Amino acid sequence: MTFCNRRDVGLLLLRLGTGGVLAAHGAQKLFGWFGGHGLEGTGQFMESVGYKPGKASATAAGLAEAGGGTLLALGLATPAAGAAAAGGMAGAAAVHAPNGFFNMEGGYEYAATLGLAATGLAITGPGRLSLDHALGHVFDRGWMVPTALAATGVLTAVVVGTRNRRVRRREEGEQAALFDEQELLLG
Repeated sequence: MTFCNRRDVGLLLLRLGTGGVLAAHGAQKLFGWFGGHGLEGTGQFMESVGYKPGKASATAAGLAEAGGGTLLALGLATPAAGAAAAGGMAGAAAVHAPNGFFNMEGGYEYAATLGLAATGLAITGPGRLSLDHALGHVFDRGWMVPTALAATGVLTAVVVGTRNRRVRRREEGEQAALFDEQELLLG
């Protein structure tokens, strides 16, 4: 039996690419690296798109991306890492969804792709070229996959649902204010 096969090499490449991109995006949020805005600037952005409190939301998103991405790249705690990254990307996709699918229009294509890749890795596992394999899969048990995905799914649904309600109320308030202003102008 060989040490690794095509599947293991493919999973390694997918983990390194997906995990590396996620880790870099998380580092932008947490530390301001790679042209990012750090917790302060990202927190302000998060507030502006309905995630409150902004700084706590930026920290959670940054940790999901940086932590989940790093663990995915290493192939360590793969179910939890993939689920955390997927949850973070679902939150990002919610912000971009009103702009349609394609990224060039500000859509959710990029976040969805990263989230689906992270979910796929959580389900498939890291392969033999991973720390999970080297450690005997102590952080990558079969029961951990549905548990991590379900827990992340519930938490993400609550956070994104709360954000979406907040944004809807804000938009309704802005429309009402615009209507009131028009009423005043028309007398």
